[in-house]
Amino acid sequence: MVPFSFAGETFEATADGALYWPSRQTLLVADLHLEKASWFARLGQFLPPYDSHATLTALAAEVERTGAARLYCLGDSFHDQFGCDRLPGQARELLSALTSMLDWTWIVGNHDPGFADHCGGSIVDEVEIGGIILRHEAVRGETRPEISGHFHPKLRVHLRGRRISRRCFVTSATKIIMPAFGSLTGGLDAHHPEILGSVGSEASALVPVSNRLLRFRLAA
Repeated sequence: MVPFSFAGETFEATADGALYWPSRQTLLVADLHLEKASWFARLGQFLPPYDSHATLTALAAEVERTGAARLYCLGDSFHDQFGCDRLPGQARELLSALTSMLDWTWIVGNHDPGFADHCGGSIVDEVEIGGIILRHEAVRGETRPEISGHFHPKLRVHLRGRRISRRCFVTSATKIIMPAFGSLTGGLDAHHPEILGSVGSEASALVPVSNRLLRFRLAA
């Protein structure tokens, strides 16, 4: 984990796309998109049905690594509002174990509005903690510090003739857009106008690598 400052607080970013808030013992993740593979299967496109278990296993590892007592999922936790109902046995057991040991909050996203959770936790539209707003999608013009998801930002660069893509955090003085944590999620280029328009000027992409945090200035 690599520490950095935002809104007067210290956060720690992980290479898998989680954000730990030490002073609050709080772990933040966005866009798990659980049961995305089963959603595609219903449409006739068959993918390996292990995405939810892989995502939750990675999340459990982050909880153990950080020692978090609270966890906030910043929306699109399920790929659709019925995703929770389709969780296979092992994934459901793992999720239930996590929600029983943590103060767990689901923030609703555009993919999972109105979903009914059967594995624990509470459901909210957004929340404010210590003056920082946690919500699914960034609100343009919001002047309060804000952490959100939705866009699945990835930084794409050319290095020594190779095209490299890495999930990243897009930040400005008042906003953080988190990468997707889910194992079966794509990503939007961090330079995309929708991302830059939501974050504002002076935006940067932060890429955690080992014990370093690489910062790339994002030009409009």
